[in-house]
Amino acid sequence: MELLLLGGAGYVGSHTAVELLSAGSQVVIADSFEGGNPDVISRIQTITGKLVRVYQVDGRDRDGMETVFRENHFDAVLHFAALKAVGESVREPLRYYRNNLDVTLPLLETMERHGVYRLVFSSSAAVYGAKEQMPLTEDAALSPSNPYGWSKLMAEQMLRDVCAASECWAVCALRYFNPVGAHESGLMGEEPGGVPGNLMPCLTQAASGKREMLHIFGGDYPTRDGTGVRDYIHVMDLAKGHAAALSYLMGHAGYNAFNLGTGRPLSVLELISAFEEATGRPIPRVMDSRRPGDVAVCWADTEKARRELGWQAERSVEDMCRDAWRWQRELDREARGRENQES
Repeated sequence: MELLLLGGAGYVGSHTAVELLSAGSQVVIADSFEGGNPDVISRIQTITGKLVRVYQVDGRDRDGMETVFRENHFDAVLHFAALKAVGESVREPLRYYRNNLDVTLPLLETMERHGVYRLVFSSSAAVYGAKEQMPLTEDAALSPSNPYGWSKLMAEQMLRDVCAASECWAVCALRYFNPVGAHESGLMGEEPGGVPGNLMPCLTQAASGKREMLHIFGGDYPTRDGTGVRDYIHVMDLAKGHAAALSYLMGHAGYNAFNLGTGRPLSVLELISAFEEATGRPIPRVMDSRRPGDVAVCWADTEKARRELGWQAERSVEDMCRDAWRWQRELDREARGRENQES
């Protein structure tokens, strides 16, 4: 298969590229690189031993996307391109709506013009919002608690509507829970710019001494230890979920949403303890107030993905922690190398 990965240089997209290339697919990456590092392309190629065709183009650039489609013959598209930080979306809602919706609409129009109707869409558990009933099933009511979640839900609605209007379309919306970890080689992982918005890179940076303290946002939630409870999933398990969704689309039309998580709830403090045990690194920490837009608990019912996609997460929380720490050490090694070259 020839596949377009829009936003394929990002965290989940790059790991999915490795999975798909290793399975024999041809991969084209289109990415603006505003939120990613162009070096990830060489990392993908080093890990897989395969070349990747790359376009530096913003998904909102209709002419640029037209060129990408005109020069290739895609069997399907995987859409990863989006801003994704919950707290930032609360502070800058218009930026999130403008970016996340303006990427999706021209993509669908371009796909339709070129007769490409298979799409795997990166959605999020944020579409569910705050719920008391756990675990979350795909038919739970959708009521996001933040603009990021609303932008994903609005995009999902676009996808439902195009599938309802034409039987040509085949769409999987994959509702990610909390991706963590890195490729087991230690050559690729999450590389956030500035202050990370997710827990694991903050945790590894605190372990390495890059940051003085890990800030825990909220110790007064109605949970077993007062900290937020989430469903953490290894990014390579998530990548395999995309491969399973592509296989599903070869034989199924219409719109379908799937949870991609482990179904195993873990609190922030429990993840920190698991990291300390897996790596032997103590984590200095401080308790802060809650962040706007966060929910107390969120974990997945994964039965639908197991039944219909033939997929389930396999890696443990220890795997997630060890792989994330291996990647952080690689980043630190590279940073020291750059410092030595400059001195």
